[in-house]
Amino acid sequence: MTFPYKLVATDLDGTLLRDDETVSGRTRDALKAAADAGAAHIVVTGRAVPWTRHILDDLGYDGLAVCAQGAQVYHAGERRLLTSLTLDRQLAGLALSKVEAEVGPLALAASRDGLDGEVLVGPGYRVQEGPRPAVFVQDPAEMWAAPLNKVYIQHPDLDDDALAKAARAAVGNLVDVVMAGPGVVEILPLGLSKATGLSLAARRLGVKAADTIAFGDMPNDIPMFAWARHGVAMANAHADLKAVAQETTTSNEDDGIAVVLERLLRES
Repeated sequence: MTFPYKLVATDLDGTLLRDDETVSGRTRDALKAAADAGAAHIVVTGRAVPWTRHILDDLGYDGLAVCAQGAQVYHAGERRLLTSLTLDRQLAGLALSKVEAEVGPLALAASRDGLDGEVLVGPGYRVQEGPRPAVFVQDPAEMWAAPLNKVYIQHPDLDDDALAKAARAAVGNLVDVVMAGPGVVEILPLGLSKATGLSLAARRLGVKAADTIAFGDMPNDIPMFAWARHGVAMANAHADLKAVAQETTTSNEDDGIAVVLERLLRES
């Protein structure tokens, strides 16, 4: 037998990364063994390139990465963007006004396009701690002054699932709304998903959906699971993702990716 997949697609937060934002030695070894068996590894993350690059550098990763929920396909070895899709700012502004008409004022942040695009954070937006660069702005109008790949929204009372559901209902077909992690609800270009970017990257690698195993933990991974042949949810995954996964592994803290890859390598 041979290794059954040519592509291993992994989300970062809550999946490949442990909670301290490191990748375990065991998981690194399992990914290397899968690569030696002929399976390329591709990172597929909601993070834009500037928030992803230091992790890729630490991994010694020089292949393609899908960033910003599929908006960016980044060549880590060449440090350049191969594709970059931006959010129509006029549509995004209209969508936000519709959401606020339903649920009241939102706190906003915005991710600027480009290799060095800053994340601009408006008043009241709660930023997660970590080595992620952010620029705080008092005037929300500053967020709209340059091309964006996404807008982040938070509500003072609604939880992530409730906010995402209300926003999705309010915006109709103007934009897409995803819940990407704790405290992370995003407004994206309509039709954009991790599957969009992954399919572009896979095509460049000459790999098909039927050759792909995907690992994830949040509802924004659902399109990627629908695209790939086999979707594996982490034990810590959101219930909505577990509901569509082919299997569930151990948590990101317990080397869930390695557990599955080691089993497949033993069986191949």
